[in-house]
Amino acid sequence: MDLPFLSKWRKRRETATAVAVFPDSDSGGDTDGGAGRGGYAALLGECELLRSLASRAGVRLDHTPASLEALDQLVPRWRDDEEMLPWLGNDAGLYLGTVVVRTVPGAGWRILPEGRPVVRLASGREVDVVLEGRTWAMTGSPELFQVYAEIAEA
Repeated sequence: MDLPFLSKWRKRRETATAVAVFPDSDSGGDTDGGAGRGGYAALLGECELLRSLASRAGVRLDHTPASLEALDQLVPRWRDDEEMLPWLGNDAGLYLGTVVVRTVPGAGWRILPEGRPVVRLASGREVDVVLEGRTWAMTGSPELFQVYAEIAEA
């Protein structure tokens, strides 16, 4: 059954464009990549939607670069679901960031003043991993492992 008013309503709805985390006033906006100061690293690494999707496909997310490669090999059935796409992209970006923070020396989370998490590398470069994850979820390119490799080289 086609209900024209529903299709118009669906088109007008805004979708989420990013994830925001608001740090406590004493944290200064940075996290140390896993050991504490509010536990942002653990929170950012949860990625429930991505973990559920990966689990159903038999992919184990163990915070390693190999798990990024496995995610890149998934058949992107999620692209048919416009509502799921931005959320999955956020999760993919946060998971990418979690892998980087755990495996690249000197990398850590930084929460920007507007609440957007980025990964800060030892060089001072900041990577918007959520944007990278959203691009991967929507187009498949660049692959998550490719982004990780470029970050790890820097």
